[in-house]
Amino acid sequence: MKHLMNHEKHYVTLNNYLKDRFGDKVTKVSLNAGFTCPTRDGTKSTIGCCFCSKLLSGDFAGNVNDDLKTQFQKGVEMQSKKWKSTTYIAYLQAGSNTYAPIEKLRQVYYEVINLDENIKVLSIATRPDCINSEVVELLKEVNEKCEVWVELGFQTSNPISAIKINRRYSNQDFVNAVNMLNAAGIKVIAHMINGLPDETLYDMINTAKFLSQLDLFGIKIHMLHIMEGTPMAVRHKKLPYKLLTLDEYATITAEQLRLFSTSVVIHRLTGDAPKDLLLAPKWTLKKFVVLNEIDKYMRILNIYQGDQCTKHTN
Repeated sequence: MKHLMNHEKHYVTLNNYLKDRFGDKVTKVSLNAGFTCPTRDGTKSTIGCCFCSKLLSGDFAGNVNDDLKTQFQKGVEMQSKKWKSTTYIAYLQAGSNTYAPIEKLRQVYYEVINLDENIKVLSIATRPDCINSEVVELLKEVNEKCEVWVELGFQTSNPISAIKINRRYSNQDFVNAVNMLNAAGIKVIAHMINGLPDETLYDMINTAKFLSQLDLFGIKIHMLHIMEGTPMAVRHKKLPYKLLTLDEYATITAEQLRLFSTSVVIHRLTGDAPKDLLLAPKWTLKKFVVLNEIDKYMRILNIYQGDQCTKHTN
């Protein structure tokens, strides 16, 4: 997919991929099906990952008090203000969306893909320890009706950092989940976070190196957000973390992109956080500034996604 890069964007953007893949505009509608998480329900913990909001990373998803049809319709109405004509990715965003009895999952997945004939993709956010053979068989079944993507939180390859953020699964758990999904023909998107407490440039580059050796469809890179109501916020107020600057984040992210094959789609290079909940870093609120700094760094140095990749490119 190297042809999807250009002078402005030295990496394979999701927008360019979708236009190339589907031939028209595709937008994302985020949904909240009310799923929980093993680090919230007491199975592994009750506090969740330390950076995760009370809405289980679904702050911009639909209102869980609305049914899925209503959530989707509201999302479509918002998208129609920006684009007159579009098709959709239905994104089950909040919580771990493979963490429920299999019949509940089947009911939700089929309900979502049947909400609108213009839904091109069902994207499912979850954790690798919530992937098992029964879930994979269901995803494979649904994938025959509507293209399915699975988004797996990973955040860091540093096992000490993983403990600090209360991740509660191993790097091998992640690899096992990716392999199972790949074997079933399900596209996998991995999430990583830059700027976790006490992590160095070496740690963040190593996380990218680790992920770059796996068969991934896509990557989402986030900056650590300190959000009100999270365990990290409590700690930050007492003893503030040393957070990355905008320049540091742009440099690190650009250098990480160089490690990924051009067969990997870059789904996100900076995350969103609700303005009223974000304690730090405030520069993340200026999303387009962040993207521009990454683009500028890559253009000035004439570096591209994949130019330091050590994995075979398809």
